[in-house]
Amino acid sequence: MTDAAAPAPARPRLGVVILPQERWAQARHVWRRAEEYGFDHAWTYDHLAWRSLADEPWFATVPLLAAAAAVTERIRLGTWVASPNFRHPVPFAKDVMGLDDVAEGRFLLGLGAGGEGFDAGVLGPAPTRGERTRRFEEFVELLDRLLTHPVTDHEGTFYAAHDARMHPGTIARPRTPFVIAANGPRTMALAARYGQGWATYGPLFAPEDVEGPVSAAQEAWWTGLAGMVEQVREVAARQAPDGRVPDLYLSLDGAPVFSLESVDTLVEGVERAADLGFTDVVVHWPRAEGIYAGSEDVLAEGMSRLGR
Repeated sequence: MTDAAAPAPARPRLGVVILPQERWAQARHVWRRAEEYGFDHAWTYDHLAWRSLADEPWFATVPLLAAAAAVTERIRLGTWVASPNFRHPVPFAKDVMGLDDVAEGRFLLGLGAGGEGFDAGVLGPAPTRGERTRRFEEFVELLDRLLTHPVTDHEGTFYAAHDARMHPGTIARPRTPFVIAANGPRTMALAARYGQGWATYGPLFAPEDVEGPVSAAQEAWWTGLAGMVEQVREVAARQAPDGRVPDLYLSLDGAPVFSLESVDTLVEGVERAADLGFTDVVVHWPRAEGIYAGSEDVLAEGMSRLGR
């Protein structure tokens, strides 16, 4: 008698990041197509400028997501990810409540500590890495209070809130879900305590950091990612209020190979993520050139092969 076959991993939900680069007259069609392709969620970056695209067109996040909510019906919409680099929890909580309202509860709040890129020091000297982590902890804790209480008072190291009112609150209950990006133990603990989801780009290294062909870097990335999943599960077992592991979100394009390089690359990436237990996999809408350059035909065929 042989053992029963192990159950197949659940099919992950699929998401797509649409960079905020096109004027709305063109961008509206992309957001609609994302819904038509069958994506479960669609996101945009929350930055003032970003990496190699710093001198290219780049639009504001909140009005873009509000417009996207108005022209879609089913797909969930979110920030990938918002950070304290240029957000204060009190006015940002109002923005979140407004986006939740326009999207009729479909909004997802992706949150991260903030990087060291082009917008890190726009409002003043960029904090150290340790300061950034401490600031992020206070940022998330205060956002949680603001979005779950009608009136909030707070005096902290980085933020103050005096008689901050949040009427009528969010449609989503008890508040808009938090998807918290975290690669280290302190921020993983924050995701476990406050997040309905944990998001990662995977191990932070470039292909040139690994000897041999790109395929070796790709395999090293998947190996490192498996270790991160194990770590976040262990942290959640200790830190989550009920020991529950949050949903696991993977930005597949953190890998050394772009997910839309080919249909096979996309399908294999989603399947491997499912094997590791990821509940959600996020890719990037293809651009014409430069970073994330690819073909929408690959995206369309890949979604078809994935049963969408």
